Amino acid sequence: MDVKAAPNGVATIEDRILRITGYYGYYPGYSSQKSASRSSVVRCKPGAHCPSTQSGICRQLSPLTAAEDSVAPILELQSRSPSGFCRHGRGERQTRSGEDGTQAHGENASQESHEQTRCESCTSTFLKIVWGFLIILSVSSSWVGTTQIVKITYKNFDYPFFMTWFSTNWNIMFFPVYYSGHLATAQEKQSPIKKIRECSRIFGEDGLTLKLFLKRTAPFSILWTLTNYLYLLALNKLTATDVSALFCCNKAFVFLLSWIVLKDRFMGVRIVAAIMAITGIVMMAYVDGVHGDSIIGVAYAVGSASTSALYKVLFKMFLGSANFGEAAHFISTLGFFNLVFLSFTPIILYFTKVEYWSPFSAVPWGYLCGIAGLWLAFNILVNVGVVLTYPILISIGTVLSVPGNAAVDLLKHEFILFNVVRFGATIIICLGFLLMLLPEEWDEITLRFINSLKEKKNEDHPEDVTDSSMHFRSRSRANGAVSIPLA
Repeated sequence: MDVKAAPNGVATIEDRILRITGYYGYYPGYSSQKSASRSSVVRCKPGAHCPSTQSGICRQLSPLTAAEDSVAPILELQSRSPSGFCRHGRGERQTRSGEDGTQAHGENASQESHEQTRCESCTSTFLKIVWGFLIILSVSSSWVGTTQIVKITYKNFDYPFFMTWFSTNWNIMFFPVYYSGHLATAQEKQSPIKKIRECSRIFGEDGLTLKLFLKRTAPFSILWTLTNYLYLLALNKLTATDVSALFCCNKAFVFLLSWIVLKDRFMGVRIVAAIMAITGIVMMAYVDGVHGDSIIGVAYAVGSASTSALYKVLFKMFLGSANFGEAAHFISTLGFFNLVFLSFTPIILYFTKVEYWSPFSAVPWGYLCGIAGLWLAFNILVNVGVVLTYPILISIGTVLSVPGNAAVDLLKHEFILFNVVRFGATIIICLGFLLMLLPEEWDEITLRFINSLKEKKNEDHPEDVTDSSMHFRSRSRANGAVSIPLA
């Protein structure tokens, strides 16, 4: 066995054993440098520079734990660097601590941003609900006020078409009101011409041309006038409560026309609502007998609801959806068309003695301006409400006009509350209207809600079982019985 001599006879034997066994990181003279390194580690003090060895390894003593110091030689061979092992370990720990701090800071920042977004969402929802309640009261009040002022006006001025024509002319002021709001609230204000061109895109990409003005405006203007005229005729035959309740059937007619013409989704609950509306109409028609004025008034009210539904369906078919500015521009265009092209109708009715009044000073302009102003306010509130709050609240405001008119009729002693048939028909129509407000996914939403309640109940039930079992086991221990621990 060829072994070189050494002063103590240990170093060369250790080098030979390490070379034969193939120890990782072995090189000749490893044992001597290892002992020298150990001696230098022992002699070095914190903050002092270690003397360099043959391989250029140096180490600075740091206040490490006993476990870290015990594995230091192996780590020193695996992570050899000119700056020494100890600084590398410190730098690694500082880097890790820095990464942990950055990660924790990022998590805190994301959590704060999530809470801020959630708070803003809750604030927005709360504001929408508040605006919704205010608009509900405003919509119902304006509609009730319009209906009741019409009933008062009929006592001295019974000319429904002139009232309809006069009120429709006020629609011209819709766009100026919208533009005034734009100037008051918008940060980037636009000129009136630019705003009109922007809002006229509802008629097409080329804007409002003479051909589109006649083609698109004429049918909608006629339907608008028929809806209001038939509504006023119905008010001349029935009470305000009956007419407002019958007009709520337009929601059912919109669904039926959309299902037939627009091929909208079929919903069984809305078919039930439509049947309820038709049932209420039949009950209302026969409440005073076939030969009374009530059946004529019911026919007028149903006709008004039908033309209103046809207007909405055709609007959706040809023009699609519209924002607030486009709706304001379109309704103002209807008012302009009514002023220019339909003004000959009240003139013809006047000279043919169909709607003739004399003298001219007998016209109640105050009541007529009140009707037109409230009607314009109703249309503005409906379009503003869609922007500020949920559209379903606007519909609720419309149906609330029925109990509002009933309260006013009771004060005026015009509503016969004890007529069970009329009262039942009103309730059925209102219930059908509310069923129409259910969303298309109402069945899925209901099933998810029921399943969530079941899951919550199942989660609470095992806790009760666990509590009872723990109570039983504690009583068993008290009685000296042996309890088997749960896995």
